[in-house]
Parts: sequence; C-alpha cells; structure tokens
Amino acid sequence: MSEHKHNHNHNHDHHHSDIENLKVAFFLNLLFTIIEIIGGFFTNSIAILSDAVHDLGDSLSLGLAWYFQRISKKKADTNFSYGYKRFSILGAIINSIVLIVGSIFILSEALPRLFHPEETNAKGMFFLAILGVIVNGAAVFRLKKGNSINEKVVSLHLLEDVLGWLAILIGSVVMYFFNISILDPIMSIGIALFVIFNVYKNISETMRIILQGIPKEMDITQISTNLLQFEEISDLHDLHLWSVDGSYNVLTIHIVLKNTLDFENLSLLKLKIRKTLETIGIQHVTIEFETKDENCNFIECC
Repeated sequence: MSEHKHNHNHNHDHHHSDIENLKVAFFLNLLFTIIEIIGGFFTNSIAILSDAVHDLGDSLSLGLAWYFQRISKKKADTNFSYGYKRFSILGAIINSIVLIVGSIFILSEALPRLFHPEETNAKGMFFLAILGVIVNGAAVFRLKKGNSINEKVVSLHLLEDVLGWLAILIGSVVMYFFNISILDPIMSIGIALFVIFNVYKNISETMRIILQGIPKEMDITQISTNLLQFEEISDLHDLHLWSVDGSYNVLTIHIVLKNTLDFENLSLLKLKIRKTLETIGIQHVTIEFETKDENCNFIECC
C-alpha cells in the first residue's frame, strides 16, 4: 500500500514538473518570438523573420504540448475509452499547418530578394542572434531535465532553433564585414526548407498513428518469435499493434496454449507476457487465451 502511495506521489510530482517545464518554455519562446518579429522588421532581415515563423510554430507546439499534457491526465470515460492521449495528434496537425503556411510566406518573400538583395542591419541581427541562442538555450536546458515524450520532442525543436540562431549569428558577422546582402535570403530559404522537411517527417509519423500503423520502432515478427519462446504457448494469431499517440502503444493478441492451465498459472503467464512486452515499450496489452481445439472465429485482416 505504501509503495502504491509512493508511486502515486512520484507520478503526481512528475506530471506537475512536466507541465511546469512546458509552461516556462512556452512563455520564453512566445516572448522571444514577439521580440523576433519586431527585430526582423527593424533589421530588414528576412532570415530573422523566417526564424520568427519557425519560433511561432514552436511556440504553438509548446502551447499545445502544455495544454495536451494537462488534458492527457484525464482518464478514460464514456466518450474516449482510451483516454485523451490522442488529442496530442490534433496538436501536431495544427502545428504542421501553421508551419507550412508560414514557410511558404517566407519563401515568397525571400526568393525575390535573391535577385534584388536588400540592405540589412547586420549589427542588429548579431545582437538578436545572441539573444536567440540564450533564450532558446535556456528553454532547451529546462526541458532536458524532463522525462516525458512531450518534453523531449519539444526540446529537439528548440535545439534546432539554437542551431538556426548560431547560423544567423555567423551570417550577421560575415555580412557586417563583407556586406554580402544576398546571404540573408539564402539563410532564410535554408531555414524555411529545413522547417518544411521536418514538418513532412512529423506529418508522416502522425498519419501512421492515425491510420493505426505498427510503430516504426516495433518488429511484429520479432514480438511473435519472443512470445513463442514461452513453454506454455503453442501458437498465436490475431496480433494487432498500434500507437495511441506515438508513445503509448497498444497490443491485442490471441494465444493458443499447449495445455489447459488453471486460473493461477494463467495469471502468472499473463504477467510474464506483459512484463516482456513492457520492456520493448508496449504499455497496454489485451490477451485472449485459447486451447488447441478451440475455434475462435477470428477474421484474418491481412
């Protein structure tokens, strides 16, 4: 009982720190995005404006991650039997649309500047870039302390921002000393294409989840082979594996037993199977046991 209470308190504290970390990172990022937009117009830098669009997308991503981290604590009910975890997928789709629209806008502004470069305020870009590295770096550091998938994913986004700002920092120094104005739209196009590439990757993963594909990191053949190692199991079929939100994985399976087992031994076997599957990242397992001669009338779907 005391162990259960300890785990409950630990989980409560962990959830609280997750939400707090995402909240701090969200406000840091949003505040800096506003500074960036103003700074981009002030310095006449399309590269800074393109990074502002990227940061706006990250702010939206952080805000949605913060919101869905809170919502995901809601347990299953009569409306959502698996709980509210999949709501984060909705956030990913909204975020992707915003980033694509923003990147297309930036490309439409940057491409003409390749042929007609405009003067930029390299000194202003330099100071904004330093601020960008510090603010985004602080947000990355804050999220790196967390353990949730949400925190790790958003932390990677912000790390990309730090690298983007380092590129602008170097570019601003080069422009200041050599007055190469065309460097600004080149950096801008590079950032926009980088964002579109990452959005494509995220959309691909999101669609795989929505269409209930087998998680990429899972090998269903290897899972079957591992389960058939158990001496009590004769065969298995109707194995289905999917992910609710990209991190919470679900498996259902029919297991054919070599011999009839009593309730106690069935419970032990179930526990062993669940522990084995848990080690490879499958959190929710539904098992149906059958005897060799039993006809379960399952419909083969593949």
